[in-house]
Amino acid sequence: SEESKDYRPEMSWLAAQLRNEGVPTWCIEPREVIFTEEGLRLRIDGTECAIAVVYRFYELFDLLNIPKAELIQYAGKKDRVSITPPYKPALEEKAAFALLHHPVLSPFWEQALGSDCLQNLRTILPKTWLLDPTPLPAIATIPDLSVGGRAVAQWTALEGATQKERQFVIKPSGFSELAWGSRGVSIGHDLPQTEWSQALRNALAAFPTTPYILQEFHKGRVFEMDFMDEDRQTMVRMPGRARLSPYYFVAEGTVELAGILATVCPSDKKILHGMKDAVMVPCAVRPAEAA
Repeated sequence: SEESKDYRPEMSWLAAQLRNEGVPTWCIEPREVIFTEEGLRLRIDGTECAIAVVYRFYELFDLLNIPKAELIQYAGKKDRVSITPPYKPALEEKAAFALLHHPVLSPFWEQALGSDCLQNLRTILPKTWLLDPTPLPAIATIPDLSVGGRAVAQWTALEGATQKERQFVIKPSGFSELAWGSRGVSIGHDLPQTEWSQALRNALAAFPTTPYILQEFHKGRVFEMDFMDEDRQTMVRMPGRARLSPYYFVAEGTVELAGILATVCPSDKKILHGMKDAVMVPCAVRPAEAA
């Protein structure tokens, strides 16, 4: 899609590598797909070829801007083609993190996930709240949210928090052009009081169309990463913080972890995402040392 066009060169490179290995793969724009009642087809060197698998490199929020998106989705529904990642909007919403931490849902999560798994997830995922502007009853408070040791009953209480108390992040939940990269993110302790207050109000006002979440800010651990400086043609060591992106595949009903991508950003960056200064590398399991 146009939204992800910056990644097109690397996807074209990957497609070429797969073709060299004997797997017929092409990186194309959605408008190039040919729709028929029998399935999707692609014209290569004047010859039409059937498409078996579509790897979509577009977000679901962008569907209205993608030519032939409905036809591709229709072909997937009718099992004329396999589409991956599958169309599962719920998995693109960060609001799920708020559900995981909600105390009322604890019995459900313990039964569904098991106590050990739930504890691990709650350790990894920061506390999250959905910024819903619905007023609370006078006797109610927002679960597990406090500022300066004081329970919070209204979101407006966060506006008056000091810089030290504003260890929070505001970001869109998902299904929005602002929900990827560093777009739409506001870090409380990095903003002046007035800008923090405005970011909070804007997030609450956007709830009917683009819900936002509030998360505790956690500074990641600093690692040292060696990479090749192409300009200087030498190895350079960079201190950085890593974002880990696991990739799971479902094969014959079994979920398998296929790999983990580490995006190591310079240590002075608070928002970790794909950027020109980042180093992107695959992860591996370190072999256990012999006793």
